[in-house]
Amino acid sequence: MSFALASSLRSSSFPFPLPLPLTPRSTRMASALSNDCKLTSFAPPSSSRTDRRLPILLFDIMDTIVRDPFHQDIPAFFGMPLKELIACKHPAAWIEFEKGVIDEMELARKFFKDGRPFDLEGLKTCMRRGFSYLEGMEELLQELKENGYEIHASTNYPIWYKMIEEKLKISRYLSWTFCSCTTGKRKPDRDFYLDALQHLKVDPPSCVFIDDRPRNVEAALEVGIVGIQFKSADLLRHDLSEIGIDFSANKHSRSQTQLKLSKDQAS
Repeated sequence: MSFALASSLRSSSFPFPLPLPLTPRSTRMASALSNDCKLTSFAPPSSSRTDRRLPILLFDIMDTIVRDPFHQDIPAFFGMPLKELIACKHPAAWIEFEKGVIDEMELARKFFKDGRPFDLEGLKTCMRRGFSYLEGMEELLQELKENGYEIHASTNYPIWYKMIEEKLKISRYLSWTFCSCTTGKRKPDRDFYLDALQHLKVDPPSCVFIDDRPRNVEAALEVGIVGIQFKSADLLRHDLSEIGIDFSANKHSRSQTQLKLSKDQAS
C-alpha cells in the first residue's frame, strides 16, 4: 500500500477472490493453491543451492505485515479527510519517492500540488507511531522462520522502510531484499517480479508471493509465481498450509511461548 493509492481493495483470501483472466497460465497457477502445488512439488532448478527449503516466501509489507498509517493517521496529521488529502497531494511525488528517484527533502517540496510547506519530521514521527504488526503476523513470521523458510520483503516503499525496521525489527524474520526504493521498480510492474526471480536464482513456481492487493497478486501469477492475496493472518495460515507450507504443532506452541517471553522482557 502507498500514498499513491486512494484505498485498498478488499475481498476474501482464498483461493482467488479477484476475477483472473481465464488463460492457461492463470488457471494453472490458481489451481496450484488448492491441489497441484504441494510442498514436494517445489523443486529447485539444477543451478540453485540444494540446502534451501522451498518455496521461498515473498511478502508485501504494508497492510500485509504492518499497519499502514496512511488511511487514518496521516489525514489526521494534516487535519483533513483522506479524500481531500488525495486530491491535494502531488500525483507522482510519493511514487518517485518509493522508487528512489527523489529524496525526502524533494518529497517535502513536491508533496502538495500547491507547494505548501509542512512539518516533515512531524510527519515521520506520526508514521513511526502508526507502524505496528497486524494481528497474528509476527507470530506467523516467527513460525515460518523457525521452520526454515527463506523470507524476503517485496514492497513498494521508500527509504522510510528503515523506520519500520527500527521500530518492529522485522529483519528478525525476513530480509529487506526487494524494496522499490533500492530496486527502482514497483509492483505490479512485470520487471519487479522477474528481477526478484533472477536475484533468487529459482524458477517461478518455487516462490510464493503474498500481498493484500489483488493486482499485485495477479501480476505475480502472470510470471508463474504462486500468489496468495492477504486478508488476515488466520486466512493466510490456512492458505499456506493448503499448498504444503509446514506449520508444525510443537513449533507453533514453542513460538508462542518464546514470543510472549520476548514481549514481556521488552516491557
